[in-house]
Amino acid sequence: MFKKSESDKLAYHTGEAADRIGDSTGTAQNHCGKGMKIAVIGYSGSGKSTLAHKLGELYGLPVLHLDSVHFLPDWQERSPEDEQRIVNDFLAGHDAWVIDGNYSKLSFERRMKEADMIIMMLFRRLDCLWRVSKRFRRYQNTTRPDMAEGCSEKLDREFVAWILWEGRKKTDRKRFDDLKKKYPEKVVVLKNQRQLDEFQGNLKE
Repeated sequence: MFKKSESDKLAYHTGEAADRIGDSTGTAQNHCGKGMKIAVIGYSGSGKSTLAHKLGELYGLPVLHLDSVHFLPDWQERSPEDEQRIVNDFLAGHDAWVIDGNYSKLSFERRMKEADMIIMMLFRRLDCLWRVSKRFRRYQNTTRPDMAEGCSEKLDREFVAWILWEGRKKTDRKRFDDLKKKYPEKVVVLKNQRQLDEFQGNLKE
């Protein structure tokens, strides 16, 4: 079982085992049992962490937020070796999970292969910026639950550029397109709030 140490305080949540998940919005329709594994990926600001937390709470699944793996207090970056060790330990220690985040170098292919459902949140860039601005107002001068301890919420020029351009490069779009082709039976694509609301409304306890 994966355990937190004092040096690896990550944002993840546990609960009772899940029975199943309802029909999805998109091409995939999954009715999974207690061994469910859900990967939540997509563009920054689309609501990945919030949805991952909700799924974990609803179905009693452990949730790992990869941002909390990557960052140390005060927005310092963890070493690649430590990041990989933490993710590998989590994957090895759980038969069911929700993992939120892209991070192509952190067992990305393994996560996608093992996942029973891949939720791909591809909101428009201005929608993502609006959502991040709203989040900043809510958590300003504090650390949000899915982020590493000591990382106060920020919205600077660098992050805005990431949301609008740097995080939406051709390689990112190709990675998502390739996943849709490779795993059409388990990919769910959510492109706006209406689709997200519909997806969440179809979830069953």
